[in-house]
Amino acid sequence: MASVAGQTLPPAEMLLVDDGSGDGTLARLEALAAHYPPGWIRVFGLPRNGGPSGARNLGWEHASQPWIAFLDADDSWHPQKLKLQMEVLDADPSIALLAHRMNVQPRSAPPPALAYPLKVSVVAGHLLQLRSPFPTASIVLRRDLPFRFDANRWRAEDFMLWAQILLSGHRCARINQVLASWHKEPFGAGGLSGDLSAMYMAAVDVRRALRRQSLLGSGQWLVAHLFGLARYARRRALTAVRRAGKGRDA
Repeated sequence: MASVAGQTLPPAEMLLVDDGSGDGTLARLEALAAHYPPGWIRVFGLPRNGGPSGARNLGWEHASQPWIAFLDADDSWHPQKLKLQMEVLDADPSIALLAHRMNVQPRSAPPPALAYPLKVSVVAGHLLQLRSPFPTASIVLRRDLPFRFDANRWRAEDFMLWAQILLSGHRCARINQVLASWHKEPFGAGGLSGDLSAMYMAAVDVRRALRRQSLLGSGQWLVAHLFGLARYARRRALTAVRRAGKGRDA
C-alpha cells in the first residue's frame, strides 16, 4: 500500500482484496485505508479463500479506470512505475498490455536505480516470447480486454492470461527498467510458487489449454513444451543451489 501511495503519478483508486484470510487481515486493511483520503481505497473481502485468480478478478470487476495494474502482498512498486508506464501508453495507445523487469531485494532496500535510456520493445506474438513470463506486479493492461484470470487455476493463472492476450493478437510491450521488486524469490521460496513440480505441471496444463483454444499450433506447442521442460530443469538447479547456500549460512 505504501509503494502504491508513494507513486509520483498516484493511481486514481486503490482496490484491496482480502482472499478469505480469516486472520484479521480484512479489518487491518480497512483500518489502514482510513489513513488515506476518503474513497481512494476500497476494500473487498471474499467469504472464503479462492486463490489469486478470484481475488484479482474481483478487483478487476470493480475497477473504474481504463487501465489497471496488479500488486501482490509480498511485492512492491518503484516510485516511478506508473508515471513511466502511463507515459508510454499515452504515446502509444495501441498497446494493450505493458510490462517491465523486476528484481529480488529486501523490502528495506532503496528502489533500484533507473537505467537510461528508457526503451520500449514490442513483444512478438508467439509463446516463446514468454520465456521470461510477464511478472504480475509489472503489468498495466486495458480494463476492457475480454479476458480474466481462470478462477479454476491456483498456479500459472497469470501465465495463462498473458498468453491468451498475446496470442489473440493484442499488442504487448516491455520497458527495459526494473520498476517493481519481489521480496522473496519468485519461484522455489515458498507459497504457491514453492512447489516447482506443481508449477511445472500447471504450465504444461496451460499450454494444453492454449492448444485446445487454437491459440497454439501443434509445432508451436511442441517447441513451447520442450522449452518449458528446460526452464523447469534450470529452476530446479537454481533452487537447489540457493537452498544449499542458505544451509551453509545457517
